[in-house]
Amino acid sequence: MSIEQIIIIIAVFLVISTSMSKFSDITGVPALLLFLSLGMLAGSDGPGGFYFDNAWLSQAMGTVALAYILFAGGLSTDMQSVKIVTKPALVLSTAGVVITALLVGLFVRYFLNLPWLNAFLIGSIVSSTDAAAVFAILRSKNVGLKEPLKPLLELESGSNDPMAIFLTIGFITLLQNPESSLFLLVPLFLKQMFFGLVLGYGLAKFFIWGVNRIKLFYDGLYPVLSLGWVLLIYGVTAQLGGSGFLAVYIAGLVLGKNPFIHKKSISRFHDGISWLMHILMFFTLGLLVFPSQLIPIAGIGLLISAVLIFVARPVAVFLGLMFSKFSLREKTLISWVGLRGSVPIVLATFPLLAGFDPDHFIFNLVFFIVITSVLFQGTTIPPVARLLKVDAPLVHKRQYSIDFDGSLQSDMKLEDFIVPYGSKAANQPILNLGFPKDILITLIIRGDEYITPRGDTVLEEGDVLLLLASAESLPKVQNILSKGITK
Repeated sequence: MSIEQIIIIIAVFLVISTSMSKFSDITGVPALLLFLSLGMLAGSDGPGGFYFDNAWLSQAMGTVALAYILFAGGLSTDMQSVKIVTKPALVLSTAGVVITALLVGLFVRYFLNLPWLNAFLIGSIVSSTDAAAVFAILRSKNVGLKEPLKPLLELESGSNDPMAIFLTIGFITLLQNPESSLFLLVPLFLKQMFFGLVLGYGLAKFFIWGVNRIKLFYDGLYPVLSLGWVLLIYGVTAQLGGSGFLAVYIAGLVLGKNPFIHKKSISRFHDGISWLMHILMFFTLGLLVFPSQLIPIAGIGLLISAVLIFVARPVAVFLGLMFSKFSLREKTLISWVGLRGSVPIVLATFPLLAGFDPDHFIFNLVFFIVITSVLFQGTTIPPVARLLKVDAPLVHKRQYSIDFDGSLQSDMKLEDFIVPYGSKAANQPILNLGFPKDILITLIIRGDEYITPRGDTVLEEGDVLLLLASAESLPKVQNILSKGITK
């Protein structure tokens, strides 16, 4: 095959993959499922006929991809909105993951009669959730979630992957050392979490300090610098025995919260990189699986999926949120949106490489569980949200020709705010709302109409306010617009 032919194949692959995201928005079928299907079609059992069974390459690709995906997730997280749900989200991402892993492991142990460690290994692999798939499905059906459900799910999903990864590696370590005690995991956990938190925070702060002083001649080099820095954070942390995935997520959160030069362009760059990593990772994992091998384990996979969806996840959520202020309906919705995504499939390659899954049983089982979760839960999330009355109108953010990246000497930002449905700010003139004096409302977008704001301009539900304000004033604006909103 010539270089030109390879280039054409890569180009066609990227064009088809990106076009699939549009198809996903129209149909509601999660994009990850489409990317997986593309890989399966191109694989040895599909019409593509490309034989691929390199688990090491798949794991390496998955590791790099997850690092960039988690970093981009942290970078785009609105710390102001997640602040109120930090405690319950962290409970779900730690204790919730452990409870899910234990319950699934118990079922696998007694139903399949597998050894205890092997059973809990399977439970650990499928214990993390994928909020990106949830929000993609909701967006495709033009459905949003009431506050604070959305920030809770975002933070939980971003922060629960390290725990699932730790449990998976921990049980593989115990399998490799049968005489070791379960208590061996405690110092391993503390070490991973400590180095992950400290190095993620410290190296992110060092990046901000360095990028503000390096003064590169070409602006396009700043995103490239961040690209290398993400891998450096992961590599250094993992080499020292910490959780590299936790480190890059924490680094993303720190960078998203603090101002630095070319922040907006770097954020946009990593958003694109995140999508590219999703495409490459799912395609590679789709190549790795042999669809013909999924049929024999379909029955077992459906049973485990049922336990995961109807027992393990709800128990973990209701126990984890026992002392929270979330209502019964909100807890039920949180239980239902625990979709499995990319992380379980990547983690399924770990026992494969460690030699504990020679017949690909665990990998195929996890792959089937993920597909089942996405198909069953994914297609029912919008009607379930409506049935539980926790849905909210989804307001799409627009792209504006106005751009403002601020400066290091000023914390002024150009942000857009939506007047929520049910807000007391609706039907009120701007002058009466008590906005901070240092803000400037530059534009009001109402449907397809652009309105020049004045003091006597009356706001309506769904209005988008484009305003220039200091970082200190932004939360005050959000609070004013959120008054009157009920859960």
